[in-house]
Amino acid sequence: MELNDRRLGLTPKRIEALRSLGISSSEALLTYYPSRYDILNCSDPSSWKEKDRVSFEGTVAGRVFTSYFKGRAVSRFQVLSNDMVIAVTIFNRPWARSLKDGEVITVTGIYQGKRRVTAISYTSKSMEEQDRITPVYSVKAGIQQRTVRDSIRKAMDAALAEIDDLLPIRFQRAYRLCSKTDALRFMHEPKSEEDIRQAMRRLKYEEFLQFFTAMELLKSDHGQGIYKAPKAYDPSRIEAIIQSLSFELTAGQKDALNDILKDLSSTTPMMRLLQGDVGCGKTVVAAIAMAAAADAGYQAALLAPTEVLARQHLESLRTMLGSFGYTIDVLYSGLSNVEKEDVLHRIATGETQLIVGTHSLLQENVEFARLGFVAADEQQRFGVNQRKVLREKGVQTDFLLMSATPIPRTLAASIFGEMNVSAIETLPSGRKPVTTVLVKENSFRSVLDDVLDLLSNGHQLYVITAAIEKQEETPSRAAEDVVKALRTLFKNYTVALLHGRMSSSEKEEVMRQFYDNEAQILVSTTVVEVGMNVVNATGMIIYDSERFGLSQLHQLRGRVQRGSEQGYCWLLTGSKEETALERLNVLVNTTDGFQIAAEDLRLRGPGDILGTRQSGLPGLVLGSLYDDTAVMNTARKDAVTMMEDSLNPDFIPFLDAVRERSAEHGMAVD
Repeated sequence: MELNDRRLGLTPKRIEALRSLGISSSEALLTYYPSRYDILNCSDPSSWKEKDRVSFEGTVAGRVFTSYFKGRAVSRFQVLSNDMVIAVTIFNRPWARSLKDGEVITVTGIYQGKRRVTAISYTSKSMEEQDRITPVYSVKAGIQQRTVRDSIRKAMDAALAEIDDLLPIRFQRAYRLCSKTDALRFMHEPKSEEDIRQAMRRLKYEEFLQFFTAMELLKSDHGQGIYKAPKAYDPSRIEAIIQSLSFELTAGQKDALNDILKDLSSTTPMMRLLQGDVGCGKTVVAAIAMAAAADAGYQAALLAPTEVLARQHLESLRTMLGSFGYTIDVLYSGLSNVEKEDVLHRIATGETQLIVGTHSLLQENVEFARLGFVAADEQQRFGVNQRKVLREKGVQTDFLLMSATPIPRTLAASIFGEMNVSAIETLPSGRKPVTTVLVKENSFRSVLDDVLDLLSNGHQLYVITAAIEKQEETPSRAAEDVVKALRTLFKNYTVALLHGRMSSSEKEEVMRQFYDNEAQILVSTTVVEVGMNVVNATGMIIYDSERFGLSQLHQLRGRVQRGSEQGYCWLLTGSKEETALERLNVLVNTTDGFQIAAEDLRLRGPGDILGTRQSGLPGLVLGSLYDDTAVMNTARKDAVTMMEDSLNPDFIPFLDAVRERSAEHGMAVD
C-alpha cells in the first residue's frame, strides 16, 4: 500500500517526513522497527541505584526555580513521592516553571543518588495512565516521535491484515513462533517485555531464513553439483614461479594457494572466498592461481574495481610472470579505441592468457577464447549478476572472490555454509603496523606539527572526509571546504582533490599526480579505500571518523601501510558519545583486521560487510551476526531443508517470495 493511499489517512507533510526516513509504503512502515524501548522502572525508590533509569509518581512540593546557563534553561523542583522528597532537575524545559505546588506528575529520568533525579521528561498523567513500554524510533532532526508512531498505528489499522505470513507452518510450529501479524503488533505496541521477546524471536528467524535461502539459491545458480573437467597444471612450473619471487610466501599465503590449486584440480566448479587483512598478499596468491589456470589451457581474468588498481595489478603480473612467457593484457575504459580493439582481438583469439580489467570486461563485445578462472578483487564491489556475466563468457569457470574486509573464520563458515573460505591472517615480514591516534576534536590544529614533519621529510598525506560538499542535515567537514583551507595553510605543497562525482578520467589523473608525487596532499572521500598504492604516502587524517565503520577505517588506514616506512593515521572526531569513542579506540588498540571486523559486527552491526548491497541478498535489520549465532545456524539448516524439498507445498510460497525479491534486487536465481 502506497503512503498516499487514502486508507492510511496520511497528510502530504507527513508523507514527506516518512519518505525522508526511507519509508515509501505501508509495508516499509510496519517494518520500521523501534531502535529501542523506554520501559518504566516502577520499582521502589529504596532499590534505585545510581545511573538507573527510573519513573515515579508524586506531587510537586513548593515552587519551581528556573535559571539560564549559556542559553539553556535549567529548572529545579521537588517532588513528594511515597513520603520521600526527591530533588528533580530538568534541562531545556522552561515551561516547567508553570508547574504548581501540589500538582500530580509522573517523572522519568536518571537517578543520580542521594534522592536526586535528572529528568528526561515529565507528564501530568498518573502512573496507571502511562504506557509501560514506549517504542523509540530513529528519526531525523525536525521529525517527532509521535509522527512515526501515529503513522505506524494507521498502517496497522489499515494494512496489517494484508501482510502475508509465508513462513512455513512446519518451522512456526517446531519453534513455537508467533504469527507475522502478532510479531509486528508486539514490536510496535508491546504490552510487556515478553511481547518484545516473542516478536524478536520470530522476526530475527525470518530474516536469517530469507538470507540463507537466498544464499542457497545463489549456490544453485553458481552451478554447485555440476561436473567440471579438472584443470591439469604443471606443479613444477608453479613451484618455479614461487621460487622466483623476491620474498617468501607467508604460511597463510601457502595454505590459501594450496586450497585454490586443489579446487582447480577438482571436478566441482570453484567458488572460494579468499579473505585477509590489508596488505597480506592476496593478489600474489591470485596471480599464481591464474598462472596455473593458464598452464592448464584456460584464460584467467583478474577483475579490479578501479583503473588505477587494474594498472597496478598489470605491473605486478608482468613483474611476477612475464619472464615465464605468459601473455598479459589489461582492459579498461581509459584505453584508446585502437588499443581496445587490439586487446579485444587478442582475448577473443586466445593469444592473451591473463587478462586484468575493470567492469569493461563485462561488456558484450568482450569475447574470450576459453575463460576458465576469474579472481575478483574487492569482491563486495561486484554484484552477483556481474559475476554471472563472466561465468557465461567462460567454460566451467572457477571463481575466486577476494576481500580485505575479513570475517572471523567461525562466522564465515556459518554465513557462507558450503562456500569455501580461505583466510590469510599474517602480514609479510618487514611491514610495520600503522600507528593510530585518536584526536578528540574535529580540527587539523592538533596534528599540524606532526603533518609538517611528515611533509618536510618528503612523505605524502591523505586527508579523508565523509562528504564532498557541506550538508545541512549531516554537518561534517566537506572535501571542498577542506581543500580550500589546506591550500591556504600549505602554500609550499600541492593539494589535490578526489571524489566520486568526478569523471573517470579526472579521477585517474588526480591519482596519477599523487602516485607520481606531483601532489603531496590528497583530500578525498572514501574512493581511495581501494585502488591506491602510494608507498610514499605515510600519513592519513580522517575527519568525522565516528561516521565510518571500523572495517572501513581499517581499510582506509591500510593506504599508509604499503612500504617499510612507519605509517600514521589520525582519527579526528568531535563526538562525545561513549559508544563512538569505544569503537574508535578499537583501532587505536589493534591492527588485526579479523579482530576489528568482529568488533565492527558487535558494535555496529553487519552493514555491508558481506557485500549484500551488491549481491541482492536480503539484509539484516534485527538479526546480529555476532549475537544471534544459534538462530543463524538453525535458519541456515532450515534453508537447506527447503532447497532439498523445494516442491513441498509448505515451502513453495516462501521460496517463491525469496526468488521474487532477489530478482527485484538484481540477483538472478533459478
